Amino acid sequence: MNFVAFAALLSHWRRRPLQLLTLVMGIALATALWSGVQAINAEARASYARAASVLEQGGLRQIVAKDGDGIASELYGSLRRAGLNVSPVIEGSYRFASTRIRLVGIEPLTMPRDTETIASGSDLTGFFSASGQLLVSSATAERLRGSTDMTVKIDGNIPDGAAFVDISVADRLLEKHGKIDRLVVAADQKVTTEALDRIVPGLTIREPADQPDVARLTDSFHLNLTAFGFLSFVVGLFIVYSATGLTFEQRRGTFRTLRSVGVSLRALTTMLLIELSMLALISGFIGVILGYVIAWLLMPGVAATLRGLYGANVSGSLSIRPEWWLAGLAIALGGTAVSSAQSLWRVWKLPILDAAQPRAWARESARSLAFQAGTGGILLILAAILAIAASGLVAGFAVLGCLLLGTALMLPGLLAVILTAAQRLARSALMEWFWADTRIQLPGLSLALMALLLALSANIGVGTMVSSFRLTFIGWLDQRLAAELYVTAKDEEEAARLRAWLPQRSTALLPIWSVDGEVLGEQIQIFGIADDPTYREHWPLIASDNDVWDKIAVGQGALINEQMWRRGEAKIGQPLLMPGGWRATVVGVYSDYGNPNGQVIVGINTLVDHYPDVPKLRYGVRVAPEHAQDLKRQLVEEFGISGSAIVDQASLKRQSRAIFDQTFKVTGALNVFTLAVAGFAMFSSLLTLSGIRLPQLAPVWAMGVRRRDLALYEVVRTLALWLGTFVAAIPVGLALAWVLLAIVNVEAFGWRLPMMVFPMDWLWLGTIALVAALLSVLVPVRRLGSISPLDLLRIFTNER
Repeated sequence: MNFVAFAALLSHWRRRPLQLLTLVMGIALATALWSGVQAINAEARASYARAASVLEQGGLRQIVAKDGDGIASELYGSLRRAGLNVSPVIEGSYRFASTRIRLVGIEPLTMPRDTETIASGSDLTGFFSASGQLLVSSATAERLRGSTDMTVKIDGNIPDGAAFVDISVADRLLEKHGKIDRLVVAADQKVTTEALDRIVPGLTIREPADQPDVARLTDSFHLNLTAFGFLSFVVGLFIVYSATGLTFEQRRGTFRTLRSVGVSLRALTTMLLIELSMLALISGFIGVILGYVIAWLLMPGVAATLRGLYGANVSGSLSIRPEWWLAGLAIALGGTAVSSAQSLWRVWKLPILDAAQPRAWARESARSLAFQAGTGGILLILAAILAIAASGLVAGFAVLGCLLLGTALMLPGLLAVILTAAQRLARSALMEWFWADTRIQLPGLSLALMALLLALSANIGVGTMVSSFRLTFIGWLDQRLAAELYVTAKDEEEAARLRAWLPQRSTALLPIWSVDGEVLGEQIQIFGIADDPTYREHWPLIASDNDVWDKIAVGQGALINEQMWRRGEAKIGQPLLMPGGWRATVVGVYSDYGNPNGQVIVGINTLVDHYPDVPKLRYGVRVAPEHAQDLKRQLVEEFGISGSAIVDQASLKRQSRAIFDQTFKVTGALNVFTLAVAGFAMFSSLLTLSGIRLPQLAPVWAMGVRRRDLALYEVVRTLALWLGTFVAAIPVGLALAWVLLAIVNVEAFGWRLPMMVFPMDWLWLGTIALVAALLSVLVPVRRLGSISPLDLLRIFTNER
């Protein structure tokens, strides 16, 4: 009997294939973006872990200098003679012509076997050669083609953007003069800080981190992706909740019959659970496949974003990982269970003689509007409290969640109030019926309208943030990239020739020299700048002392970027302990968009005095704009520098804008997908309601309203609900943009952007949403316009 009863339950889907498609697509869409985002995050984090293992020996302890100034070779020798199994590492950024890579110098004979670095045995012959050998990935080898005379060997273990060389070669190229950056401690080597102090004072032990530095740095980006994935997942669940609720109500008569012929309540509930599980697994499998396709399409953009924003090298390819396949199926099952829980509870409490009442199902939902509105108001108050009192990135996303969910819950109640007012103002009986009927339809459409509000608000909010960032970024580029040409010498000899050749042919030669060092416990870049009107007139300061440039010119001050200032690491007037033990007082703060790390700027003479071995290869050249291309030609033809070593201002700005556009491609794609899911939610809700609206439309038709006019009223109703939702989405989207700019961006990246509004973007978005709404109502209207009069008359013969 149970098998026959189960077949009877499944027969419902054969009679209503569109409803089955709606439910399957709802679960699949809810799962797709969530699993796609998780696939991207898993691939990126695997790349971080692999890079940390290879480049930083991240699973092992490290010995570093307390002052951050490096470890002398003599101290390393003392440790080896004391019997400690440690291996030296020299690392830094090095430029091969126009290609900058991370250079890691190692001693393979002493490197612990617990690390993944290079092959041993015969492979070491070329590695130890006098000219040196670069071990790189295939992508890095392609970038280095024609840029170096060193032999290049491809090793699949090396991350992109990095190269391993023998430590003596790294010492020569990076000009470390025997200073070691860190010592890797073998896993089986027991050593304490106290024992280390007795052997060689001035050193300390750095324990392995729980996650790589770049993983901590990019947490904000991955949290952002996860938030978008979860938003689309919630929007998809609205579809599932609506479809399952109506499906259960339509089968209430079937449930009553099965109970009457002897099927127990436990058996009926078990059958429904099996049915839902089967649908969830099938839909989840489709969703995971769609998620893989989405991840495959977005992964190159994500890799470019991570490289541009964080300097994190992530492969643009995608590996199939069983854990996120299983997670995708689990999230499909879990989402379906949450969406169906209320309906299953109603079946469990079902009186055996209750009749099916689909309209009562929709009407009962109307009673919850007041409760929803109250809950939404509480969430908005909580969002305000969190925005004022809380701090941190998670708190920022909690504000976003409360804001979006609170406004979504309040939307149906707000629309109901507006429709009631419109009904009272109606001048004719037909219009009064129209507004009253629209209000009755509201509970059945509320979930779809909430999904549309979330999608529109997210698009307006993120679009406002990106456009504000774009205008600010372009203005900042005009300030920051003031020089007409940027030139990079291939070595110090060529740089010295440039310093002698360029002053007679330009109005100013601006050194762009920097060293890496540890300040306030963070590895940062320290730049030196010349005392020139270019910086006094153009550099984007956001806070400063009086006479800030005079203080920097005489070596009495330093500038820090906004990231260090926002994070509270330093403030104006605070002395900073710099690498080498000297101090610089903070006299100003400048904006530094696109850089997640701290940065310090001192006078050029101060930089050279404290770091005489600073690489002196890069320069900005000021010249009349109309003479820039002529000087570029002279540099190539007369001076003999490579054309690839010269970048003009326009090209550099064009490259920077291209990186900016690539950075937000992923966010734009996620926005479009969320809006598409919301459009499908609208379509599925209207399609669902069209099948149960005939009892409300038949009396109106019987009183003389033509079917064509009834179909037109359906279109106008959809437009009215779209307009109300779109108008509500604008202030919600602007509030979302403010939270993103004032809270999330500051916590995630360390900079704050001014907020601007773009009404034309809203109009374009509203047009797209309008088209989606019209498409969603097309099938129900066509069905209503072509319905047979006999079907409408039959309504009056059925038991109501």
